[in-house]
Amino acid sequence: MLIDVHAHIGRIGHRRTDTLSAAQLVAKMDAWGIDRACVLPLADCPEGWYLHNTTDDVLAACAAFPDRLIPFCLVDPRFGDATPRTDFGDLLAEYRERGCVGIGEFIPNLPFDDPLCMNLYRQAGEAGLPVLFDLTATLDHGYGVVDDPGLSRLERALRECGDTAFIGHGPAFWSEISASVPEAERGGYPQGPVVGEGAVPRLMGAHPNLWADLSAGSGHNAITRDPAFGLAFLHRFQDKLLFGTDVLRHDQAADDVPIVATFQSIRDEGALGAAACEKIAHANAVRLFGLDA
Repeated sequence: MLIDVHAHIGRIGHRRTDTLSAAQLVAKMDAWGIDRACVLPLADCPEGWYLHNTTDDVLAACAAFPDRLIPFCLVDPRFGDATPRTDFGDLLAEYRERGCVGIGEFIPNLPFDDPLCMNLYRQAGEAGLPVLFDLTATLDHGYGVVDDPGLSRLERALRECGDTAFIGHGPAFWSEISASVPEAERGGYPQGPVVGEGAVPRLMGAHPNLWADLSAGSGHNAITRDPAFGLAFLHRFQDKLLFGTDVLRHDQAADDVPIVATFQSIRDEGALGAAACEKIAHANAVRLFGLDA
């Protein structure tokens, strides 16, 4: 069993041809050996201005493939009266009732610990909805919550929102797998050996509510830039890591999603161990999201 915790549908980008339908996503899953996928909306935040991938679009797509696709919802912390006291309880309860298992991809271009975000995080925890976030390095990136070197804002949220599960994703998150992160590379894909214990392993070790997904170039780069460290990291955090692809275009080939082949190789060659691979492949997702095994 392989569960992808990070997939998209809809139009991602300027061209009408950049559309990925639910049927096309399922076809890619079949080709790549993926049994189920969580589908993350984007267009409920203004930063995700892409078309046809709102929460309602995702719910409709997942209803058409209920055995294969699992819906997430997206809630903008600036909804409603846009105060740190905005009540999202009814909306989150509705999304839970309609089958959503998490909030994401969480992309407002705000500081990670902005009062509006913290308000939503707390309520997400009360609703039992993990928050899968995209972390970026600057407020002018265009999308993604923002943190400083060392991820102090994420650390504050982990500490003050202890009932909320956070799932890390994105270049500014994964670059901090190393203690040495050149400022120019925080939002990219640093190469070379991992130096010391970065903020990501430190925070994952200290906070039970921090998880991470291995999707996209950033997740793949983090575990392959220093292969020995990568395998040790996968082993150490085998109970908190989630397989993911971040597939988002109909023309994406397997070469564009290298985590698929990399994880398959790790699993087939026994480099990590069967038990750890099964956790990352599906058991952690089942446990975190309360899915049917």
